[in-house]
Amino acid sequence: MSILKLQNIMSNEIGKRAFISRPPEPPANVLINDPFKAIFIGNTKLFKVPFSWSFANLTNPHIAVVGITGAGKSYFVKTFLIRANYIWGTNAVIIDWAAEYKAWVKQSNGTIVSLGKGDYINILDLSGMKPLDRVKQIITSFEILTDIAMYPEQRRLTEEAIEQAYTNAGFIISEPAPDGKDAPTLKDAISILEEQLQEGTYEYPAELENAIYRLRQFSREGEDFFARKSTIDLAKLASSGLVDIDLSGLPDEKFRALAALFILQTLKERMRFEGWVDSKGLKTLVVLDEAWKISGDEKSDAVMIVREGRKYQFGLIVASQNPTDINEAIFSNVGTTFILRIRFEKFLNYIQGSINFSDFIRTEISKFGVGQAAVNMAFQTSLRFPEIFVLDRIKGEEPLYIYTLDITDILTQSEQSAGMIQKDYQFEEEELKNKFIEYNISSEAINSIFTALNDQNRSMKILDFLRLLMSNGITTTDAVQFLKSLSIEDLLISRIMSSIGAVNG
Repeated sequence: MSILKLQNIMSNEIGKRAFISRPPEPPANVLINDPFKAIFIGNTKLFKVPFSWSFANLTNPHIAVVGITGAGKSYFVKTFLIRANYIWGTNAVIIDWAAEYKAWVKQSNGTIVSLGKGDYINILDLSGMKPLDRVKQIITSFEILTDIAMYPEQRRLTEEAIEQAYTNAGFIISEPAPDGKDAPTLKDAISILEEQLQEGTYEYPAELENAIYRLRQFSREGEDFFARKSTIDLAKLASSGLVDIDLSGLPDEKFRALAALFILQTLKERMRFEGWVDSKGLKTLVVLDEAWKISGDEKSDAVMIVREGRKYQFGLIVASQNPTDINEAIFSNVGTTFILRIRFEKFLNYIQGSINFSDFIRTEISKFGVGQAAVNMAFQTSLRFPEIFVLDRIKGEEPLYIYTLDITDILTQSEQSAGMIQKDYQFEEEELKNKFIEYNISSEAINSIFTALNDQNRSMKILDFLRLLMSNGITTTDAVQFLKSLSIEDLLISRIMSSIGAVNG
């Protein structure tokens, strides 16, 4: 027979024991929403509750998605865009840095805009704006992308030349542009500066020469992607269904960023021009994936869309491997954050410091497989339940195919037993394919690699995988960079390449 023993215990001691505590998951009535007004994402890990996303009670409809390559970012984004279109008829504009979404958009009968591969945008196009406002936007873009802010005289000369180009073309710079009137181009602004230089009356010719040089970077023959008449109507992009703006054909990051900034500026102005309409859901979603240059700058219109988008039914989705690339004004103010697999402690520290979740959630994130996610939602009013929870797995429109690279063939028995080193790396199919494309691996080689992976049930030892890459014409240097892009640690890469060399030797 047991004996019941009574003790005197202080209330603070009872608090420490916390034998009854609220589970780290919102109640079901918050997670389950009307299927005709919300987007199904997946089931929660703890109680298997179906979670449907709705921004009705959130601070805004904007979303940040963070996770390493292969964690399932693009899989989530595609699923979200498809279902938003089903539910609300939402348009989507993807600013696609590396052509990651191009094939999918084409397969979905969407619109492809390939800058640098036949399509052009004139960054002086107005889309109904006042020329004066567009000039301010152009100068802001140059300030983000170049050091022009450090040279106020060059900045002034550039600004005045663009204003004069509008005036010469028959525009009144303080009035909205009339429909159907062709805007000038950067080449017209350069001609104005060149004429001023030739006159020889300007006191500081070196400043003029440098201002001309800056603009010529974006108007040289063969690289005048933004200094010719536009081949697309940017004013209609936000209402054109599914649109992929492929920036991969542009020569470098500066060109891609200039295009992205201009597109964001135009979309923001259309957002304001159209205003709020009495309709359900979101009119347009804008996707920025790995656009670190423009999602990391306070002056970017990505920040302005986050601040104003809700009242115009515009949503922004920002996705990145590195959460520190996302400006704090965006990251700390989005209504929802999806945290997929994170590899590095410094990134976990940054996210935990920004969102302020528990060590329990942090431990869960560190163990994520492909497609698993923690979801943090910022509600309009303070609620007495956790705002962050864990999803068992994102459930998309298509099967989530996961490929595994097993590195136990380069680990010692003691390392495997100790469990201190990650034994395998998993990747979502489309993201792995996109990595191959990024490293200019041919379609034939990609098909050969995936055939070999599929023959082994989508799992392969790391050394066999490296031999497979090299047998398909991939150099040692590219192989090393490819492994780095998959977030494999440098010490492990050195060991892998040494083992390959020893075997091949």
